[in-house]
Amino acid sequence: MSEKRPVVIDLRFARESVVSALRSAFPDRPVIDMGDPANADRDLTDAEFAVVWKPEPALFRRATGLTAIFSGGAGVDHILSAYELPDLPIVRFVDRSLTDRMSEWVIWQCLHHLRNGIAYASQQRERVWHEIADQPEAREVTVGVMGLGVLGADAVRKLKVIGFDVIGWSRRAKSIEGLETFDAANLETFLGRTDILVGLLPLTDDTRGIYDRALFSRLRRTGPLGGPIFLNAGRGGSQKEADLIECLADGTLKAASLDVFEKEPLDPESPLWSMPNVIVTPHAAAASDVRALFRHVEAQIARLESGLPLEFVVDRVSGY
Repeated sequence: MSEKRPVVIDLRFARESVVSALRSAFPDRPVIDMGDPANADRDLTDAEFAVVWKPEPALFRRATGLTAIFSGGAGVDHILSAYELPDLPIVRFVDRSLTDRMSEWVIWQCLHHLRNGIAYASQQRERVWHEIADQPEAREVTVGVMGLGVLGADAVRKLKVIGFDVIGWSRRAKSIEGLETFDAANLETFLGRTDILVGLLPLTDDTRGIYDRALFSRLRRTGPLGGPIFLNAGRGGSQKEADLIECLADGTLKAASLDVFEKEPLDPESPLWSMPNVIVTPHAAAASDVRALFRHVEAQIARLESGLPLEFVVDRVSGY
């Protein structure tokens, strides 16, 4: 029998994916799966690690012996903003699969708007055969990426391979080889050059509601796409949806692709569902692969047990 202390799992993911992944995860230590009703009242004081995504509020009061907390996703605002947390390391999920999937979504949406995807989808529904004459190339379009962490840096690199002109913004100055970058002091210049704005920011006090009418109105209006386009796959709390809807209706924004929302699931009555210039995906841009998540946690635990520091630890002051 293992002498190692348990890892507690509390993930609001599809139940079948968690159960399947647990069959081969953590073979050398006990696992307490809070999705199993049999564990509802179980004593958690002996648990050493917690892997969570929007866990039950009482979890951290019950699991008083934790050494580290692992987020089930790249973001940690779901933990930092909603719980009274012990003074422990919180580790973000960083994995190739998560990063690749996010970049795939960003590229997909940029290409969709570049190649008139919304217009052609409408023509297909109406059975209209009409080639749109004005077709800019990727190199004529500037994609501005806000958020230059692991996900943003990968998206930037792959967008450049496609041929887009790419620039990047982060609150604090950041240097990325081959990329022109801007910081908080140069936001105006960054926005004024951007045709497609990609939101990949973490949710912090500084970024909450940052995507509003004032920001959208500063995007480039004379670019080759006929107006600015907004993509958000970062955090829903970073956008003011009332402003966003108004800007999409009055032409301040030409179009948008949205994977995250202020409240999820998106309200069935939200105008965003039916706006002809909006693409909605259900927070699926970079869905966590649960097997990859557990491999990530196992690797970090192994580092601790061998005397090495944890990687991807959250700075609670900055919020990411």
